[in-house]
Amino acid sequence: MYNSNRRCKFFPAGRGASLHALRRGALLVALALLAGCETAGYYTQAATGQLRILVARKPIDKVVAAPATSPKLQKQLRLVQEVRAYAHAELQLPVGDAYGTYVKLAEKYPVWNVLAAPEFSLKPKRWCYPFVGCASYRGYFSKAAASAKGKQLLAQGYDVYLGPVPAYSTLGWFDDPILSSFVNWTPERLAGLLFHELAHRRVYISGDTQFNESFATAVSQLALPDWRRRYSIDSGAANRSAQALAVNHLMLAARRRLAGVYRAQISDGEKRARKAAALGQLRACYRQLSADWDHPERYRYYIDKTNNATLALVAEYQSQVPAFRQLYRESGSWPAFYDAAEQLGNMDKKARKQRLAELAAADQTSSKKVTGPSFNSDTCMSAANTPQATGAN
Repeated sequence: MYNSNRRCKFFPAGRGASLHALRRGALLVALALLAGCETAGYYTQAATGQLRILVARKPIDKVVAAPATSPKLQKQLRLVQEVRAYAHAELQLPVGDAYGTYVKLAEKYPVWNVLAAPEFSLKPKRWCYPFVGCASYRGYFSKAAASAKGKQLLAQGYDVYLGPVPAYSTLGWFDDPILSSFVNWTPERLAGLLFHELAHRRVYISGDTQFNESFATAVSQLALPDWRRRYSIDSGAANRSAQALAVNHLMLAARRRLAGVYRAQISDGEKRARKAAALGQLRACYRQLSADWDHPERYRYYIDKTNNATLALVAEYQSQVPAFRQLYRESGSWPAFYDAAEQLGNMDKKARKQRLAELAAADQTSSKKVTGPSFNSDTCMSAANTPQATGAN
């Protein structure tokens, strides 16, 4: 699920040592000056923020061995080493030196993300970057800068979401470190994050956020069950994963409901009323869904803040996961799966879309049906179409 604990892909350019990072960061800023002051300011904060993290990296082995390191942090960093070893040996991902270092941040979060979408659209605003293409969010190392950008977009009529980002990836441009903002996550959540981010180092298609995020999410979802069994992770982990998946299904149902509202030939005032009703129903459905959970507040804040911007990005992280799940079944091994995903990404967009649709349809046939009582997201969200919910006569 894409929520306040989400990852982001941040795009400073260059590889290697911090001096090279500084030089290449300065080059980016120089190039950005050609495009205007706001862009120059953005790349300046990106380069300096990334450089601060790069120079603060410390090898995990040395942090674990240091007398001042707490037992809890030692335990979590050893877990990171186990996850990295598993990703290399079992998932055959290009781990290299990624996540082999640790950084204690001065702030609680390294980056703040800005998401935006028009008032009556679920198509996210996109920003484009040198070398890596376009993405549907914009990350800032400064909360104040992110907030200023969010206010600017609000004034332009966009739905906006501003949220902290505990973890982010440079997509292999640098060897990303483990950060203090997420090092203490639960084992399955930490493993899922690393599997997701390392998957980007194996397959990444420039300019297609939906493809890239769905692929990485699929890798994480496919890998976690075996990893849990291998390391005897408690059964509650599977329950938490199932809850996250249920929330994703609910948000996708809300997205489908709103897509119909925005397509309708009705006045803007009526669209606003139906939009408000659908979002209100989403919150009511979440309360119903989570009523018997041990921690029903887990996603409540995010659901309460949900708007077009967040619903737009949910689809980018989840909508193509079934297709990649089926592609994995057909491939038979991790390396074959990665090669097949790469070939799929190299198709022209029309052919890629058609092949993904075929795979998703096959997944519906292949997937085992869940037995027993279940929460039907579409049925719950359909209440948003009733006269009581919409205010219609």
